[in-house]
Amino acid sequence: MLSKPLLTVHDAADMLKVQEATIRQWIRSRRIRAIKLGKEWRITVPDLEEFLQKNTN
Repeated sequence: MLSKPLLTVHDAADMLKVQEATIRQWIRSRRIRAIKLGKEWRITVPDLEEFLQKNTN
């Protein structure tokens, strides 16, 4: 069982104030680590935090 909470693309987009398409593009280009569950992508909170640390000044 996963112990880390999983965010949807929609949740991540809301948190970062970007479009969902931007999150999906970042996933495709491997800028954000994500897990595909069925047809949907999920992002762990630690992975989103890591992305923010690497991409903010």
